[in-house]
Formats: sequence, C-alpha cells, structure tokens
Amino acid sequence: MEQPSAGTSDAQRIRMATAEDGARLAWVHIRAWQQAYAGQLPDAYLDGLMGGLDQRVARWQEWLVSNRPLVAEAGADGVIGFAFWGGSLDEGEAPTTAQLWAIYLLAEYWGRGVGRSLMEAAASSMREAGYQEANLWVLDSNVRARRFYEAAGWTADGAAKVEDHDGVELREVRYRVRLA
Repeated sequence: MEQPSAGTSDAQRIRMATAEDGARLAWVHIRAWQQAYAGQLPDAYLDGLMGGLDQRVARWQEWLVSNRPLVAEAGADGVIGFAFWGGSLDEGEAPTTAQLWAIYLLAEYWGRGVGRSLMEAAASSMREAGYQEANLWVLDSNVRARRFYEAAGWTADGAAKVEDHDGVELREVRYRVRLA
C-alpha cells in the first residue's frame, strides 16, 4: 500500500471501522508507529515493521470480526488514524474501567484537531457503553503523546511496566481519566 498524499482534503470524519478497513488500518498502524516512535525505539526495529504488513493485515481482519474501533478519515486519503478500546486488561481493575488500547494518527495530520476529535469520540463511546473510568498505557519517553493525553484530561496514576515487543523493551506508564 502506498503512502497517502497528505492534505488532499481537509474534510475529516470519525466513524466506526468496517471489515473493509483491515488492510488500511494495518498500514496506518505500522506507519503511525514508525512516525510516533522515531528516536524512541531502534531505527532498525521501526524500519522492519512494514516487512510484517501481511501479518498485521491478518491480525486486523481478525480483530474486526468482533471489534469495531473508531477511525478518522480525511477525504481522498481515507483512513488516517484510529482509536481502539475495550474493557481494561489490567489485573484488579473494576469492570466499569475501560482501556484505550491504541490511538494512532498519521503524522501528516498531527496538530489539525483530528486526534482530539478521535479521543473525544472514543471517550464518548466508552461512556455510552457504561464505563465510568478509562486507562491507557504510553511509552514513558513519548512526551508528545503524554502532553496530548494530559490536554485531554488524563493523568498519570503512578503505574509503570516494561514489556518486550519482538525483542524491543517498551517502558510504559499508565494514565487514567474519569468518564462520568
């Protein structure tokens, strides 16, 4: 899949993903990782992600069978970002706590309000599903994302973890927000 031409249209919308979005979501997922984590994760690791595109497409197609993340679209560019959430996966969390599993947006669209709209739509969807609180995990080194979450009302709750992602160590901190 080719890289989109950014800015072909400023018309943006948020919608539920469909089964037909799988391939584009996989590409956006990888490309957004490469953009968001440049300088934070090893270049060789980020450069190699597109080599796993077929596997990522298959994973997205599986996820879309039972989940419908929100996607951000921009005119002719199609899907440019997504927010994926569900019940919290963290041990000991109340059943009324959701978790924002992922929110990614192509860098060409940063600073245009698309991420904020996507975050607001995700929070609204969580509230509508009956959740009272939400959490998320973010790389501790991802200052840009942490500022974004803080501007949306999320606060670090002191929890931290280290995960191995295909041989790359990810140091993460948890953020939390009241939805009610």
